[in-house]
Amino acid sequence: MKELNESLLRSKQDFPGDLKFNNIKAMPEKILQFGEGNFLRGFVDWMINAVNERELFNGRVVVVQPLEQGLSEVLNRQDGLYTLYLRGIQAGKVVEEKNIISSISRGINIYSQFDEYLKCAENPDLRFIISNTTEAGIAYNPNDRADDRPPVSFPGKLTVLLNKRFRYFNGDASKGFVIIPCELIDRNGDNLKSIVIKLADEWGLGKEFIRWVENANHFLNTLVDRIVTGYPRDEAEKITEELGYKDNLLDTAEIFHLWVIEGDKRFADELPLAHAGLNVIWTDDMAPYRTRKVRILNGAHTMTVLAAYLYGLDTVKECMDDGLISAFMKKGIFEEIIPTLDLAENELLDFAGAVTERFKNPFIKHYLLNISLNSTSKYKTRVLPSILEYVKRKGELPKALTFSMAALLAFYRGTEIRGNSLIGNRQAKEYEINDDLPVLELFCKLWRDYEVSKNGSEKLVSEVLSKTDIWGADLNALPGFTLAVADYLHRIAALGIKNALNEVLK
Repeated sequence: MKELNESLLRSKQDFPGDLKFNNIKAMPEKILQFGEGNFLRGFVDWMINAVNERELFNGRVVVVQPLEQGLSEVLNRQDGLYTLYLRGIQAGKVVEEKNIISSISRGINIYSQFDEYLKCAENPDLRFIISNTTEAGIAYNPNDRADDRPPVSFPGKLTVLLNKRFRYFNGDASKGFVIIPCELIDRNGDNLKSIVIKLADEWGLGKEFIRWVENANHFLNTLVDRIVTGYPRDEAEKITEELGYKDNLLDTAEIFHLWVIEGDKRFADELPLAHAGLNVIWTDDMAPYRTRKVRILNGAHTMTVLAAYLYGLDTVKECMDDGLISAFMKKGIFEEIIPTLDLAENELLDFAGAVTERFKNPFIKHYLLNISLNSTSKYKTRVLPSILEYVKRKGELPKALTFSMAALLAFYRGTEIRGNSLIGNRQAKEYEINDDLPVLELFCKLWRDYEVSKNGSEKLVSEVLSKTDIWGADLNALPGFTLAVADYLHRIAALGIKNALNEVLK
């Protein structure tokens, strides 16, 4: 079977009728992208393909492989082309879109093509730099040097490129970049900029260069949201047969997408993603959008999955298909989380509606045990702020979110640590609880001493809630919280999770 490339696309090959692709044409390279993985190809490069299709951008992406092992060779063999399947629930219906993405011009392996990488800095059409080098990618490496070919860290690699750009164009302010990192850390643009300036200072690149970095380049903070499921190994053979060609870079993702970019809105005209109808928001302050995502999407996961797992479910979709669990989740989202947020109500309701549709996606198996990893720290950042704000605004405890704390304590019920996991038991079958070892040791000790009684539950709850190193505060100080959580925990232990949930939903 033939492999996907430009020659195949220009041939008289019979492609499936629902497969979309743009006509291949020469376009300047306007974007330099650090990262050739599934996420950027299923998110950013798909967006660039869309604006090119509408003739709004007329630019392509040159991709830098930031690690020694990567896909640049495969990318070049396929002339930058790959197939993207978008699948999910939209307006209550199952939707599937198939696209051949042609926005990537070529791939560069920075380890074997370092000079080719630096030559990109000489391109006057190059305007945007986009990255996704994992959460650990935006980090300072004290061992990086200006003459490394290349430096180890992503900020080091970027600093070298910026310095070449500065020198080649003699400090021309109009030749600065708009730098848009997609790494999942807070204030990603600000963090990247501070490391670049630190390296420039340590490497002695000069005050004029540092001023150029600060004034001619624009480091934007972003929030990205799309589940990209990547290469569909279980379905690859079937999909290849369906397409009629082989694609080694086949990628899959959900339909939903959101990109919030904090920065000067004039860049929205240069990178006209929103103009093409994509869900891209340019804003002066991304904090409310980040809070919305963390509290609604991530918070819904954390408040629900531990109770749902104890109840007998294994995936997020099963949660949405079960009447009791989905009702519990929706009560938490719509009655308790949304009233604590400050964006316009229609924006919050639309986002929450999209979240519950995403959770129903039949093409994604999102396992509850995977989501349960480090649930204590997740609860602190995703759920606890909603509880505190609800109490502040309403003067009472939110029932579902309070119950979710009891569910967390019940999920962490174990009396044996094996390796680095606490061993729990669900319906006579063991499961692994994974968190920081001191947290697991605390729960192991408390559950060994636990007695099934209201006093026993209150003692355990009081002890856990007092741990300021876990929660950032002594939660026993929150009026009524300790007794409410203890009551729910006792019901779970004595009556079972189903009966306890039914009490919450009455």
